[in-house]
Amino acid sequence: MFNKFWFDAKNINCFKNGCRVIKDLNLKISYSENVILIGPNGSGKSSLIEIINRNIYPVKFNESKLKIFDKELINLWELRKRISTVNNDIKNRINPNLQVFDLILSGLYGRYCYIQNKSELDSYKVEKIIQKMNISNLSKKYFSHLSDGEKQISLIARALIKKPDILILDEPIANLDYKSKFFVVDKINELSKLHTKILCVTHDISTITKIYDRVIMLKDGKIIADGCQNKIINSENLNMLYGIDVEVTKNNGLWKINRRTK
Repeated sequence: MFNKFWFDAKNINCFKNGCRVIKDLNLKISYSENVILIGPNGSGKSSLIEIINRNIYPVKFNESKLKIFDKELINLWELRKRISTVNNDIKNRINPNLQVFDLILSGLYGRYCYIQNKSELDSYKVEKIIQKMNISNLSKKYFSHLSDGEKQISLIARALIKKPDILILDEPIANLDYKSKFFVVDKINELSKLHTKILCVTHDISTITKIYDRVIMLKDGKIIADGCQNKIINSENLNMLYGIDVEVTKNNGLWKINRRTK
């Protein structure tokens, strides 16, 4: 029988440098949903990504269980094919003189450099993803000539070239100016037309748009709220999450947070 959950954790605890960074995690994520994981710095968001990518492992307790793609033991090569992660560290690995077309193509080989002997099929796959994401104008640009927003979208295109089941976006609009931020958010919204599901990790509620079916709030390694965005995103939950007195509003489908004046 097909299991509808690609991630299934029960009573999971994880430690880093002697500190418990994930506490009694119970979480199921289905193949059918786009999910936003939101929390302040140090909340355990990165640790959860590391658990998913098998970079760190939970401590086994009685009654604890962790299945990814319905497997407790999963081959790392299979995992890398089925999950693509885009984080801000990747930008530092890219040759600045690499054109966007070749950057995207390098994702087929799990590398960040020019691929010498590319096939016609490889080039066709790149053209297809460029058209689907409507970034033909970037194709021949050098990576170093791109805006920060264009760099982010190029890396997302590279991550999608292998057609993963799940795309993990780790702080996709961090450190971007407003123009780049809007550009990236709009492009991510368009990804809903592709068949890859998104797990977006952020501390910024302006990332949360209508494509997300579910919002999970994480604080001190624990889930404190979980559900559809209209139910979960409110002033009370944001106050609890960030420990500040704020008011949350929604305008044209976008969330905004304002600090209450003293």
